[in-house]
This record gives sequence, structure tokens and C-alpha cells, in this order.
Amino acid sequence: MNRFQFVADHLDTFEVKRMCVVLGINRSSYYKWVAGAAKRAVRQAADQALAEQIRAVHAEWDTTYGAPRITPELADKTGRPVNEKRVARVMRRFGIVGLHLRKKVRTTVPATDAPMVPDLLERDFTADAPNRKYVGDITYLPTGDGQFLYLATVIDCFNRRLVGWAIADHMRDTLVIDALEAAQRERGSLAGAIFHSDNGAQYCSAGFLAACARLGVTVSRGKVGTSADNALAESFNAALKRETLQGKRRWDGARACRLAVFRWIIRYNTRRRHSYCGYLSPIDYENAHTATLDLAA
Repeated sequence: MNRFQFVADHLDTFEVKRMCVVLGINRSSYYKWVAGAAKRAVRQAADQALAEQIRAVHAEWDTTYGAPRITPELADKTGRPVNEKRVARVMRRFGIVGLHLRKKVRTTVPATDAPMVPDLLERDFTADAPNRKYVGDITYLPTGDGQFLYLATVIDCFNRRLVGWAIADHMRDTLVIDALEAAQRERGSLAGAIFHSDNGAQYCSAGFLAACARLGVTVSRGKVGTSADNALAESFNAALKRETLQGKRRWDGARACRLAVFRWIIRYNTRRRHSYCGYLSPIDYENAHTATLDLAA
């Protein structure tokens, strides 16, 4: 308990002077604390009100947001700037916690005998415009009773937008080809773009390489067995499963899995705030870039 509060709670029993001596505090400090009671009450009420606003945002985002994303969300909703350190402090005080990273599970089987392809990214997952550099990966989606679906992704390095994706109950190379073709339909053309992946057998297959050639995509791959060379794609996969499963081991069947993933992807692209994008959503970040170019022209 706060020692000043102890003194205030026992005024009817002991003298202030004696309690201050026993507790090792200055009487002047105690009386200063008493004088500040009204201001503390105002701050506590403000913190309580902020906590309720934080809880609303936290619930809206399925308890996945932490202080860095909640802060700009509150600023947009209230029309006033909010201090991130204060948001973090209030979240700690009221026990509001975002989701944390879970341990990754490696599922890609590398094709060690595949022809060598240079690493054109060298862990530089940035781009100065959309549709220049992409990364992709396959991740497993547990649906129960030892059953899985598999998600293939095509992510734009410029704004972390998921431009193309495909889900299937297999990991044949048609899965990654479908994701790449979905990105081509979304962008209109991928000609001249780089697509970077790991050395999984699907990405090394003749079918996938033929699809890249047909779409005008330059292939890039990291080193065998080095997950950091494709860290952006793996980070996306981790966030998706962390925020959709929320600690559960699996989804309740394939349909529930597909619906949850689809819903999350739409929110991720259009509304979820990304730290890389200055806490704008990927599409808002891309639209702001396009608007800036239009103004400059």
C-alpha cells in the first residue's frame, strides 16, 4: 500500500507526526500528497475512460492489437493525438494484453538438388514502389484430426500487402502457381517484378518456373535452410495464425479455417495497421503513395 494512503486511512487512530516518523516519510510530503488528491482523481478518471476506449479497440480487433496499433486507432476514432507510452501504461494497469509471437513450426521441405537461383533480395525486404518485389511462402493450417489446409502467399515488399494467395488441401506446385496467378490478376501484370521464396520443392518445380517465365517474373531464392532469407513471408504467416487461432491448436474443420483466413486477409489488407506502413493499412499506404505521385505530376 502507498505509505501516504496508509497515513490518510489511520488519521482517527494515530497522529500524523507519529505515523510519518514510523513510516519514514516527511510530513510536508504527506500534506503535498493530500493537496494533490483532486488532480490524482482527475487522472484516474481519465485513465479509466481511456481504458474503456482501449478495450473497445482491443475487442474490435479480436484482442490482437497491442499499444503500437491501438494508439493510432484511438487517434483516428477520437480525432485527438494519443501518447503511445500512456496507452501502454494504461494497458498494463488494467490488464489489457495483445497477442504475442508463438514459436514457428517449419513445414517447407527444401529441394536441395534444384538448380541454383541467385538471391536478388539479400534480406532487403523493401521496395520504392508497388509491384516491384514480392515474397511468398507456404504455411500449414491445422483443421483437426491430423488434417491440414495449406496457404500460399504473394506479398508486395512495398507495403506488405497480400496481393495473391491460394488455399488447398495439398502442397503441389499448382498451389503456388495459383497464388502467383491471383497476384497477376490483381495487379494486371507482374512483368518485370521479382518473386522471392525459399527453396521449397514447389518453388523449384518446372511448373512454377514456367509460370514465372510466362508472367514475366524474375525468380529469386534464399539459401537452403536459412529462414531469415525469407523472413517477411514467415512473419506474415506467424501473424495470420497468431491472430486467427489465438492460442488454439486448430480450427474446427476446413470451412471454419477458410472463413477465418479469408476474413483476416481482408482486414489485414484494408484495415489492420502495419508498423512498416507507419501504422496505416497496406492498401491505405499504397493509396497514399499513389496520391503523392499524382500530386507531383
